[in-house]
Amino acid sequence: MDISSKGGTQSIRRVLHMLRLLAQHEASGLSLQEITSFSGLERSTAHRIITCLAAENFARKDTESKRYYLGIDAMQIGFSAMQRVPIADTLRPLAKRLCRLSEDTVFLVVQQGDYALCLLREHGDFPVRIFTIDAGEKRLMGIGAGGLALIADYSNEAIAKIYARHAVEYEQAGLPLDCLLQKVRHTRQQGFSEIVDGITPGVSGVGYSFSISKITKVAISFGAISQRLDAARRQTMGKLLAEECLAWVRAM
Repeated sequence: MDISSKGGTQSIRRVLHMLRLLAQHEASGLSLQEITSFSGLERSTAHRIITCLAAENFARKDTESKRYYLGIDAMQIGFSAMQRVPIADTLRPLAKRLCRLSEDTVFLVVQQGDYALCLLREHGDFPVRIFTIDAGEKRLMGIGAGGLALIADYSNEAIAKIYARHAVEYEQAGLPLDCLLQKVRHTRQQGFSEIVDGITPGVSGVGYSFSISKITKVAISFGAISQRLDAARRQTMGKLLAEECLAWVRAM
């Protein structure tokens, strides 16, 4: 976005850009210095906008850390929009198509801070169904094929910070940082994620992440028993998944 563009909408664009920044960094919050740096605005301008957003409950300043987060009213707008046009309803036709093509279980997750929140699980015709996660449940990004696809879009430095915030949970999941980064490198190289005997022994998956708006990222994944989703089929299904998701994005 060109937030330096002139005209009557310049101020509106600046405010919207700042709200997007807060949404993108909701888990950790942003200091005024970070807001200034990320927005490209003068410090006085950034301070004026964020102060106004806080006064109107669209931003919240933590009294101890002095970091800014989304406010109650910003979140309420998001909740209202979700009730009217849920992400799951929008992407359900794609998930059902992938079920028909694969006959496997398809999962849809959306990034929610450091977590991947499951919005949808659709079962294909293959008789062995996968129940590793259900709609409404969430896991840290990196755990599970969809979450791994999401976190692979982050820099290694950002991943290390996410890991540090949840080190105990990652260790409990049997996922040390070096192992996570290795999986991330593999995901970036081939364009989709792979999980073999991960969360549930005997179950494997492939996942692909993509953006459905400037601040909303989702991932769709296939899950199947490892015997069915062997190395060769993981390659086939991973490429199919990427192709179908990219086609959906182009048709938006």
